[in-house]
Amino acid sequence: MLHYYQLFNSSVLKQERHQVILNEVALHNRVLLTDVSEVLNVSVDTVRRDVIELDKEKKLRKVRGGAVSLGYVYNSTQHDSVYELEKKTVIAEKAVGLLKNGNVILIHGGTTCIELARMIPEKMSLTCFTLSLPVAVELCKKPKIEVIFIGGSIAKETQIASGGEAIHRLSGIKVDYGFIGTGYVDVAYGLTEFDWESVQVKMAVVRASKTPVLITISEKLNSRNRYKTCELSDVSTMITELAPEDPVLQNFADSGINLL
Repeated sequence: MLHYYQLFNSSVLKQERHQVILNEVALHNRVLLTDVSEVLNVSVDTVRRDVIELDKEKKLRKVRGGAVSLGYVYNSTQHDSVYELEKKTVIAEKAVGLLKNGNVILIHGGTTCIELARMIPEKMSLTCFTLSLPVAVELCKKPKIEVIFIGGSIAKETQIASGGEAIHRLSGIKVDYGFIGTGYVDVAYGLTEFDWESVQVKMAVVRASKTPVLITISEKLNSRNRYKTCELSDVSTMITELAPEDPVLQNFADSGINLL
């Protein structure tokens, strides 16, 4: 379910388990205990105890059924705790290059989306819809950007709106560019997540966008999880920190998706 680790045996050392958990949480921002137990080939109870220990050590945040990264929880105040920040900054710079004055855009949420909001020049005039409170805060610092928050039920860990109200509001708009991140992306399986509600909202973002744009670090490529957000072909452009001609992106290039 998670990134393609070789399964560990049941005798794996606690220190090694902790490192795998931290790696997965850093990469995907949020993980389920059940997924991690499958990767490690240990019981859910063992993973739960590990997560409780890591939470006490302030290395992640324990949430019901899983764990989230500190960079994801505190993304509006602890900028330096964001995983692979330099790569996400490169992605954000490329994404900003798509924009022109007068565009109407939609930014979903997550750490890479927050970097995009930070990187938009103050002199640029845009209308920006968003479901993310941290993204909205960053956009409000830009004097020429009209910020429209799409409300709904706010997840406390991510501060992103979701639920039926958010999906309904998204159904009534059509933007020039819609920017989304993903937990997992694969050429054959498309964009996937472990959270069904998150998938529903991201599907609505894709439908509301004339040009849906996936922004993701390359470490998430060739991974998949339970629920499909959309096919890769439903996304017009994929932006990573890599150059489009990088061999790592070859199978994505072959699929016909525009790479930046």
